[in-house]
Amino acid sequence: MTKEQEHLEQIFAEALSRVDPYKIITNKMTLKDEVLTVVMDEGNIVVDLKEFERIVVIGAGKATAKLARAVEDILGDRIESGLISVKYGHTEKLERIKTIEAAHPVPDENGVRAAKEVEELACSATDRTLVINLISGGGSALLPSPMCAEVDGEKIAITLEDKQSVTKALLSCGADISEINCIRKHLSNLKGGRLLRCLRPARSLNLILSDVVGDNLDTIASGMTSFDRSTYCDAVSIIDHYKIRDKVPAHVIKALELGSKGRLVETLKKDEFQNARAENILIGTNRIALLGARDKAQELGYNVRMLTSRLQGEAANAADMLWAVAQDEREWELIEKKPACIIVGGETVVTIKGNGKGGRNQEMALQFLMRLGQDEQEGKGIHFLAASTDGNDGPTDAAGGFADSEILKKSREMGLSIADYLHDNDSYHFLEKVGALHKTGPTNTNVCDVQMLIVK
Repeated sequence: MTKEQEHLEQIFAEALSRVDPYKIITNKMTLKDEVLTVVMDEGNIVVDLKEFERIVVIGAGKATAKLARAVEDILGDRIESGLISVKYGHTEKLERIKTIEAAHPVPDENGVRAAKEVEELACSATDRTLVINLISGGGSALLPSPMCAEVDGEKIAITLEDKQSVTKALLSCGADISEINCIRKHLSNLKGGRLLRCLRPARSLNLILSDVVGDNLDTIASGMTSFDRSTYCDAVSIIDHYKIRDKVPAHVIKALELGSKGRLVETLKKDEFQNARAENILIGTNRIALLGARDKAQELGYNVRMLTSRLQGEAANAADMLWAVAQDEREWELIEKKPACIIVGGETVVTIKGNGKGGRNQEMALQFLMRLGQDEQEGKGIHFLAASTDGNDGPTDAAGGFADSEILKKSREMGLSIADYLHDNDSYHFLEKVGALHKTGPTNTNVCDVQMLIVK
């Protein structure tokens, strides 16, 4: 590993540290004399626990186990019961809160079981119940509660298999997380604010770690405790925009179209949300991770510029843009004096056309490597890392991948065709062969992705 690769690893590690869920909760939440305080920049939230007979903890997401461990350490045996759903392997040792491990991004039976138990706990809450809801990215897939309704005596029942088919179609066509979650919300008993309907009349503190660009509460984990701005009409439009009607079960299309005609109950809207005893508290974002990366890069001696926390679009196109930035920086120091570290964040997509293995960050790293190969200087002085903060880039065990001139040289010595691997969306196996995968293991946090350029 080169010195620059080591620096990129260190910078990314500090980004993760800044959004460690356990640290965030223990820094923000305190308990003194039965008064629970959540410290917020816009004003503290204060809860007198003597007003409640029960405290229940529920939640779902890739970062939820660490959130739960922090809440347990603060509240201890005051917690009567609890249940969280997490991705396989993204666990912590908990004493009072039950954990169910389930599949992500395509849901499975364990997720359905977790959703049913969460719904039962939510429906058992009274006006003397305090519910602490721990929400992070991945919660949509980890709490699948397929919709069941009746229209004019006809039963409309969505199955787990239906949701799996829809999820696979959306992941393959290039839809972004907001579009995917719009459809998930309109096929669910819990998403799109419907969990709040179950919780009434309880009071809920909803601690939310954002994994979506822009931090929209109605998109994070499909907005289980937020009002929803999207509609059934929007869901139908997304299906048609990506031309995937033939890949989605016919009765799913029928359900969405019935909803668009007002025949099914919509998701929670703003006026209904205002009557709920709910406080949505955004505790961690991609921007906070980027600030950690910035500080570490400065410590290592780089001149740093954070460009955006809202990088979106096709991963390959994002790589091309960052390659353009790198060239301008190398030749003209257009953004910062060298040595420079350029940091961006967000979440891109990959429209899958091949049968390979990879994720959006690995695809980005491989596309960047291809551009290095077209460079007259063969990437001299430019080093790149793209990685997912949850440690799982797509359905893989890697967080992301590196790209620089040393990796390019090794791939050429091995006779590997970057273009062929890109065509098959097989970035994982290419980067694995040249030793350019970045593996962190499950990080138990999740705030989108971070991409870093070092230019010397």
